Amino acid sequence: MQGMRITVFGGAGFLGRYIVKRLAAAGAGVRVACRDPERALFLKPAGGVGQIVPVQANLRYPASVRAALDGVDAAINCVGVLVSRGAQSFGAIHAAGARTVATAAAEAGVSNLVHISAIGADAESSADYARSKAAGEATMREAFAPVAILRPSIVVGPEDNFFNRFALLARIAPALPLVGGGLTRFQPVYVGDVADAAVAALDRPGGLFELGGPKIYTFRQLMELLLAETGRKRLLVPVPFQIMQAKATFLQFMPGAPITPDQVELLKYDNVVPEGAAGFAALGIEPKDIETVIPTYLERFRVRGRFARQNPA
Repeated sequence: MQGMRITVFGGAGFLGRYIVKRLAAAGAGVRVACRDPERALFLKPAGGVGQIVPVQANLRYPASVRAALDGVDAAINCVGVLVSRGAQSFGAIHAAGARTVATAAAEAGVSNLVHISAIGADAESSADYARSKAAGEATMREAFAPVAILRPSIVVGPEDNFFNRFALLARIAPALPLVGGGLTRFQPVYVGDVADAAVAALDRPGGLFELGGPKIYTFRQLMELLLAETGRKRLLVPVPFQIMQAKATFLQFMPGAPITPDQVELLKYDNVVPEGAAGFAALGIEPKDIETVIPTYLERFRVRGRFARQNPA
């Protein structure tokens, strides 16, 4: 990476910031491409003077994407949305946006391209999110070959939108919902490991990599892990998919969209690495156990403070 120039689309986001820091530590010059460059200013101290440069780019505007790729050696696209709303729809970001990045990268003569997708990307899925991710992968392959595609399971870490959200809910609610009975399986992965995989994939001639942590959990087990770590006793209430779909129809319009009907649909599918798929091992990475990671950032949700681990309340 020493001396390379690399653009990271979505570099100020949850995963992107870890990728940027690792690239800078490896000696690369990094352009952090995002809709609002001021949101990326916090990353500048992670590199030397002028090493990390925030630039304006919006995947819905091809000219801005082309400008962000001008003169660079490689690019990583980690732009994604969890809720499809208005101009920031799944189709506009995951599918059309991916095509814009791949097409611009090919035109700019970029040597390597890495695209962050998601486990479960499937053109036949009943969930819009999964179908749009599959469409993005297809457009990437059509416009830029070979592209390295990473499919992580749930990504967890200090800024995540999974454990933090449910830990906050557990503070104020007497119960946590188990959609579909909490039987859906996940293979959560530490954000730093996914960032390492993205950097490693820059040295590979394309390929598809399914990224999951070393353990598989049901949704119920993840909620039990959360409650044990924060020292709280809460009811875990199974909620049938049909009932949660009806509730999500209204909840999706609340600030922060706690859950959407499409997210309920996604919970009908296991989120684990398929047997025999290339993954972390193919990239020379041994993923961390999330149970060694979540205590480092869920401590603020503990009942009696960060040093309290006993006597659940």
